[in-house]
Amino acid sequence: MEKRIQLPLTEELAKTLKAGDTVLLTGYIYTSRDAGHKRMCETLAKGEALPFDPTDATIYYVGPTPAKPGQVIGSAGPTTSGRMDAYAPTMMSVGARGMIGKGARLPEVIDAMKKYSGVYFGAIGGAGALLARQIKSCELIAYEDLGAEALRKLYVEDMPLVVIIDSEGNNLYDFGPANYLAQKGN
Repeated sequence: MEKRIQLPLTEELAKTLKAGDTVLLTGYIYTSRDAGHKRMCETLAKGEALPFDPTDATIYYVGPTPAKPGQVIGSAGPTTSGRMDAYAPTMMSVGARGMIGKGARLPEVIDAMKKYSGVYFGAIGGAGALLARQIKSCELIAYEDLGAEALRKLYVEDMPLVVIIDSEGNNLYDFGPANYLAQKGN
């Protein structure tokens, strides 16, 4: 079922999403990859505040390329989410609820998603130029020294995603292939 989602991703909204749903996401999201997540978790471990409010935030695991003249951002395709698995439970514990990336997640991340009503959205790898068209603004927030991995705030309109893992821990990677084969009659 396709759903139009207006961010922020509140707990109530997250609970309405089910693994397998296709969504068009609109609102503010943040970008970060492994180096940025490591720095954010180190900041939290010191008892310091993050450079953004993580409450109900959605984080896109992306390291965008530089924007060409006249563009908001360069190619912005997802990176492998497993790189953030060591940090995702901590980020959810301080309020971040949505994650956008590609690939499977560890059981610890899925457990944290169930505990904190998190949602993992899948973006199509290899479609970074197309996904960049849905990004309407880009603002550097922190960690400029990390280059492509700097923390950015993006405004996206109708970003096409699939709910891979929902807040109950249902995982499209677990049941999707069997459903597909059943529909094909194999």
